[in-house]
Amino acid sequence: MQAPETVREPAVAGLFYPDDPAALRREVRALMSGATAPAPERPAPKALIAPHAGYRYSGPVAASAYAALGAAVAHIRRVVLLGPSHRVPFRGIAATGAGAYRTPLGAIPVDQAANASIRDLPGVVTLDLAHGPEHSLEVHLPFLQLLLDDFALVPLVVGDADPNQVTAVLERLWGGPETLIVVSSDLSHYHGYRTAQSLDAETCRAIESMREDMLTPDRACGCRPLAGLLRAGRAHGLTVHTLDLRNSGDTAGPRTEVVGYGAWTLQ
Repeated sequence: MQAPETVREPAVAGLFYPDDPAALRREVRALMSGATAPAPERPAPKALIAPHAGYRYSGPVAASAYAALGAAVAHIRRVVLLGPSHRVPFRGIAATGAGAYRTPLGAIPVDQAANASIRDLPGVVTLDLAHGPEHSLEVHLPFLQLLLDDFALVPLVVGDADPNQVTAVLERLWGGPETLIVVSSDLSHYHGYRTAQSLDAETCRAIESMREDMLTPDRACGCRPLAGLLRAGRAHGLTVHTLDLRNSGDTAGPRTEVVGYGAWTLQ
């Protein structure tokens, strides 16, 4: 008798985003309606960089990234989603043994063949402990569910990993137009508004110039997956385009202590 498929259940529904499906659809659609559509002549992005706070704080900036997909959503059948580990310290890159990730909008199948294809790479482990409480991947899923018709997910939580390990995973999973890569990261944390603007502008310039050596955890919590993406993007001749750069003082929070958010495409 075959064992029942395990599902990674939502950890931050009702906290970071609505847990009611209808309310969640309304909120994501409202965020997307406020984002700017890409120019028709702009090439389809291969990768997005987008933030992962509660929707009232970083949702408008995440929507800027997802709006950049434009008509490319019709071709995407697989999303490789990487985010930092905030709850569980570990070395390497954690795949999941779960068969699906669930949100209030339904279950998304995990691409098991993709997981199997990276299992031999240095640093890759199967560690569901890292996936269970982690929000950096989960908050992106409702956007993907509403934009894409039918897709499989490769969810990867990144711990203390060398950028070369991340790059090797991305190279193995790179694919063609059917594969979208999303890296999840916020920027600086808990500075005053003007200080955060200055720090995040420096980080933005580092990302635009693909200088992963200038990224540190205090400037971008997702610096490790981000560094791997920038190395892979450089090897593939991609360029970075900045879509949005704000902080929680611009969206919903006070300006005494803010968190920075940015949205970029690699294309």
